[in-house]
Amino acid sequence: MTRLFDCLPALLILGLILLSPTGRVWADGQVPPTLMGSQDEVFDDPFDDPFAEEVTIADPLEPLNRGFFWVNDKLYILVFKPVARALRIIPEPGRLAVDRFFTNLETPVRLANCVLQLKPGKAGTELGRFLVNSTVGLLGLFDPAEHWFGWKRHDEDLGQTFGHYGVGQGIYLVLPIFGPTSLRDGVGLLGDSFIDPISSPWYLKLRPWEQIALKAADKENTLSLDKDTYDSIRTEQLDPYLFVRDAWAQHRRQKVED
Repeated sequence: MTRLFDCLPALLILGLILLSPTGRVWADGQVPPTLMGSQDEVFDDPFDDPFAEEVTIADPLEPLNRGFFWVNDKLYILVFKPVARALRIIPEPGRLAVDRFFTNLETPVRLANCVLQLKPGKAGTELGRFLVNSTVGLLGLFDPAEHWFGWKRHDEDLGQTFGHYGVGQGIYLVLPIFGPTSLRDGVGLLGDSFIDPISSPWYLKLRPWEQIALKAADKENTLSLDKDTYDSIRTEQLDPYLFVRDAWAQHRRQKVED
């Protein structure tokens, strides 16, 4: 990571791999349904994107964001998707166990943000899940906390904490590899990186290449469990960029309101 301004794209790619605390933003929620038009709109162009008329987040950097969206699209097709599909030779129960391991490892991020949002019930659940799953669940490979006690995880992050206290999303951003985010959530991502055991300088104290390897393994494993959701978006939406932007913004709003 040298020559900050000359190598900004490479810096973003490396930095986001190192800092990203979780790759499960989309995994726990459904893509919001397309907005249906009223009968008064019967003569509207049937090919209009329904999201085009209702911008749910400010996007003044749309040309730049579309450029990064294109880069991420090509990376997905040429790199991430082939690797994820190759991982599918591993039986799904094995990949689910790996996913649970990383989910358990990310507990400090969720726990800290439950505390910051003054949600003691959720914080207690996260702490209980971590203690049970790290011991009886063999470092999180299994999830007895949910199966035995019904303790479901609460996906909280610093971006949601900011939103909980009234901080707006700010402008929409598309970042290399990480994909859609916002100014608020981007700052939250940086803050969470100091709590996430993989990237934190205080816990495991992993070398940069070890952090990259673990994050890459986590992301690819998560992608291997996805049922090609993005492929459907690419083929079915007239403008995948607008669909992803507005669906992501609605999803994040729902997470903050939860």
